[in-house]
Amino acid sequence: MSKKKVNILGKITIIALMLTLTTGCTKTLTDSNKKAVINEVTGQSLTENILCQPTNPITIKSYEDNGVDLSKLPKCEKFKLTSGGYEGLWTSFFVKPLAFLLIFLGKLVGNYAISLIIISLLIRLIAYPVTKKTALQSEMLKEAQPQIAMIQQKYKDKQDQESMMKQQQELMMVYKKYNINPMAGCLFAMLQLPIFIAFFEAVQRTPAIFEGTFFGLQLGTTPTVGISTATFYAYIILLGLIAFTTWYSFKMNSTGNMSDPAMKSMPKMMTIMIVVTALFMPSALGIYWVTSNAFTILQNILVKRSKEAHGKA
Repeated sequence: MSKKKVNILGKITIIALMLTLTTGCTKTLTDSNKKAVINEVTGQSLTENILCQPTNPITIKSYEDNGVDLSKLPKCEKFKLTSGGYEGLWTSFFVKPLAFLLIFLGKLVGNYAISLIIISLLIRLIAYPVTKKTALQSEMLKEAQPQIAMIQQKYKDKQDQESMMKQQQELMMVYKKYNINPMAGCLFAMLQLPIFIAFFEAVQRTPAIFEGTFFGLQLGTTPTVGISTATFYAYIILLGLIAFTTWYSFKMNSTGNMSDPAMKSMPKMMTIMIVVTALFMPSALGIYWVTSNAFTILQNILVKRSKEAHGKA
């Protein structure tokens, strides 16, 4: 993939993030004292600008007591793409379609977590041509790493401009030999961030989803709250799956010089960062993350085996 295409995708990602920050973002419901209203069903702060009506009587009362007119909202099972009218680019073209798909599939399969898993897999399948190339690039970079390390060692103590230019030229020759594009690895990371944010918005703003359950998990509840409930073990298992799949997927994609202590510790550091973040995210997002990681692991295994057997994926 050319640097021009990567730059375009980077700009698209930045625009998507700007849309998230300026239109239709999740708003926390507050009481008369400007304090967040806690959802007694999930243990988390309630979202003010929900897309459809909750079903739990306690949750309904919390909204009505704090000035939200639920009668203007459709029931979640009757939610449509046009419900609520136009609410900005981000909500109307990203959050609402995703919420609609989650609800639609959730009604078909009888569980919103399963619908989230299905949609996560569908998104990864759609992106497969891109992510497959990224995985292949990772394998090629591992193969080229000894030559790259030799060049870096050769110019280790040379900081003059001529030496730096020669180093870059030699590195580019290696990249060309193995058909490596150093910029390609950033592609799916840029594409995945808006999708992740859209999932967060859809879960937080759709009561049918955040009130849903899955093997002891309340989909709208974060592990920090869930570990104090009767089904605490489910949240511990979820965190364990997040940690393992994140570490393993990062380890499989590690392409740097693993003799470098900084590079060697990268999978562990990234895993710790993700797990800490997951502590404060709805468990539904944890399910999405584990599903996406599992797909990545399986994809990388298949690409690696194909390359070993045929010399290419």
